[in-house]
This record gives sequence, structure tokens and C-alpha cells, in this order.
Amino acid sequence: MTSTSAARRTYQGPALFSYGFRPFFFFGAVWSALVVPLWLASFFHGGALTREWHIHEMIFGFLGAVIAGFLTTAVPNWTGRMPVIGAPLGGLAGLWLVGRLAMLLQEALGPVASVIDCAFLLVFAAVIWREVLAGRNWRNLPVCGLVTLFALANVASHLPFGPALDVAVRLALGAAALLIALIGGRIVPSFTRNWMKARRLAPEPALFGVVDRIALGLTAVGASFWVAAPQAPATGVALTLAGAAHLLRLGRWRGWRAVAEPLVWILHLGYLWLGAGLLLLGVAVLDPGLIPRTAGVHALTAGAIGVMTLAVMTRATRGHTGRPLSAGTATTAIYLAVNAAALLRVAAPFTGSQQPLVLSVSGLVWSMAFAGFAVTYGRMLLWPRPSAA
Repeated sequence: MTSTSAARRTYQGPALFSYGFRPFFFFGAVWSALVVPLWLASFFHGGALTREWHIHEMIFGFLGAVIAGFLTTAVPNWTGRMPVIGAPLGGLAGLWLVGRLAMLLQEALGPVASVIDCAFLLVFAAVIWREVLAGRNWRNLPVCGLVTLFALANVASHLPFGPALDVAVRLALGAAALLIALIGGRIVPSFTRNWMKARRLAPEPALFGVVDRIALGLTAVGASFWVAAPQAPATGVALTLAGAAHLLRLGRWRGWRAVAEPLVWILHLGYLWLGAGLLLLGVAVLDPGLIPRTAGVHALTAGAIGVMTLAVMTRATRGHTGRPLSAGTATTAIYLAVNAAALLRVAAPFTGSQQPLVLSVSGLVWSMAFAGFAVTYGRMLLWPRPSAA
């Protein structure tokens, strides 16, 4: 059987479809940069785009693209099987693009828009299941399960009854939090350890152990409770404990030792947002008067998801296109922008009459971060790597 690396070497098609991360990271970043200002313009000036559209597109459109880009690149390395490249990858990316168009035109298309939109994540989940099962890669079955939950949450978001979207969003964000906890728990200490070894720094990040298992378990419990009973005291307790466990887990990885390299510390900062987001969500359930629910939700979305996606997108793009694993000025500026956007969005509920201004500035800085990624990394994503040029 042709190996993963051999399949990539013999590929002769467009560079855009030579790796899964290329189309999905590029178009996902462009879409993320567009969705927020489009929604804010509609919100403040009475346009047709709704809050529900904004929520859907940031979660299932933007985040769905980044998950697809990461996993279509990572799964062949996990399984040793042929990568999804060329025409199949182009078809998958095409499904995503058509879904975004359908959601923009959903008022005209009616129920057909929902069918078109759901197709991408369902097909993508089926592809991941096929590859992991065929490769007998049992370790990553939980990843398959979480991707499936994410796809089913998208289906649920289109169901025609009141609470469907809220339940779907909680299910999707719970799956996303677990994906960050699971995969982030592998790559953050691993990349930190590699960076420290190269510089002979010790002690290195702690190995996987009891604390990690507890953090993952509490996250699964907290996310499940949040989906089923978002206002129950037990949910607040579980989410608060999960957030605290992730902060403890993060401390064991010694990220402060890598402060000299933005490409490493941004991973730790993204994971910090995960712990903070779960903690704030938990406190918001237990005492809504102290922490508004939206602050916790946006610490998880704008914070954990926004920062971690850019951290992974920049590192994966540099690594897989043969660039040095070091962040320059432009990349560092992107990191600062997305964190500023997240901080402003979390702070917005506390700003009273200034909230519209804070929301606008947060949206602008968010768009600058992802547009900055598309501009800075666009050439790496759209053109062959230097050695293959």
C-alpha cells in the first residue's frame, strides 16, 4: 500500500488540495473575518442576517472548517493510510463552501438550505470514521465520536422548534471543549517538550497522568450536564471543577518556560482560555448575578476556540509547508489581536451603555486577526512549499 508521505510526493494537482489544512484553514479564516462584521452591520443597521445565523456560522461554519482542516491532515499520520487529497478533498471543501452560500440564502432556499448545510459535516464525520476504523486506530475513536456529535448538533440546530438551536449550540460547544481538551492535551505538552529539549531546558512538561484523566472526565461530565440541564446547580459545580482541573493541568506543562517563542506560548494561552471558559460558565450557572452567562460562553468561544484555532492553524501551516517553527512579527500581532478580541467580548456584558462600542471594537479586532492570518499565511496555503516549487 502507498504510504501517506509517498501519496503526497506523487500528487500532481493544485497545491490547495495537497493537504487538508490548506483549503479549510484559508477559507475558514476568510469566513471568520467576514461573518462578524456582516452580523454586526446587520445587528446595528437592521439587516437580514440574524443572531442565529451569526452563531451558526461561527460554530458550524468557521469552527467546522478548522476541525476539518486539522483532522484531514492529522488522521493520515495517525493511521498511516492514504490522505484525503486531490478531487476528494476538493469535493469536501466544495460541500463546505456550498453550505456557507446556502446559509446566506436560507430565507430564499427554505428547508433546502438546511439539507445543503448539514451535508458537509455528516460527510466529513463519515470520512473520519472510515479512516480511523480502517486504520484500526482505536486510540482516536473518541475523536470520531466527538466529530459525530458536532455534526449531529448541526442537524439539531435546523430543527423547527424553539429550544433546538440553544441545545445544539451547547452540544457543539461541549464537543469542541472536549476536542480541545483531548487533542490540546497531546499537542501542547508535546510541542513544549520538543522546544525545551532543543534548548536543554528542564524540568519538562509533566507526562499524562491522573490529573489529565480527572480533567477530561470532569469536562465530559460538565459538558453533558450543561447540554441536558444548563441551569442546574450540579452543572455549575461540574463546570467549575472542570475549569479548575484544566488550569491545574496547564500549570503542569510549564508554559512559562517557553515565553520566548510565541508559537509555543500561544498554545498555552489558548488552553488557559479553555480552563477560564469552563470556570466562568460554572460560576455563571451558580451565581448569574456575579458572572453573566454570555461572559462564560464567549470565554469558551472567542477565547478558547478563537485562540486555539489560530495557534494550531499557524503552527500546522508553518510545519507542513517547510517554514521555520518560529513566529515573526506578523504572527505575533495576530495572536495579540485574537486575545484582545476575546478579552473585549468577555468584558462586554460588564460595560453597560458602552457595550455596543465594545462589541464593535471586539468584532473589528477579531476580523483583523483572521484576515491577518489569511494575508500572512495565504501564500503558504495556496502555493506549493518551497522545496516543491
